[in-house]
Amino acid sequence: MRIGLISDTHLPSSIREPWPEVAEALSNVDLILHAGDIVTPRILDWLEDIAPVLAALGNNDFGMDDPRVQLVQTLDIEGWKLGMIHDITSGVQFNSRPDILVSGHTHYERLTYSDGVVHINSGSPTLPHHYSTRLGTVGILEVDRTSLTATILRLGDGPLARGFLLPNP
Repeated sequence: MRIGLISDTHLPSSIREPWPEVAEALSNVDLILHAGDIVTPRILDWLEDIAPVLAALGNNDFGMDDPRVQLVQTLDIEGWKLGMIHDITSGVQFNSRPDILVSGHTHYERLTYSDGVVHINSGSPTLPHHYSTRLGTVGILEVDRTSLTATILRLGDGPLARGFLLPNP
């Protein structure tokens, strides 16, 4: 299964939808996970034209009443336990420890492996590192029953970080 990862879209009112580079990077995915700070529900609709979408509730998602959005998302994908939350420092806990942790909030891309958990924060496609509205980053997670590969893509440039070809526990 190929999963697109995105978070912190924060589109200003002057931009109606993400740039074409976002759609291009997420093409050919089976599922899109948005790790919060969606800000406007039209982003989820735009993403759903690419693939089904699930999202975590971000601290800027005021009044977000959409069945695709939950405070945390937990999924079992190909035998891997995946947990998604917007802010890992929020104190919200998962019912069980995930093998894969997807988060957002920082606008900084992160790809680590520690204590048996792959943590991926795809950064922001529109406001990377909180600097300015410009092309940023998204992530791709490829999982099957035997392994996973995680990649962060700098939009317009290709892979920024790739890692963690791991066996399924």
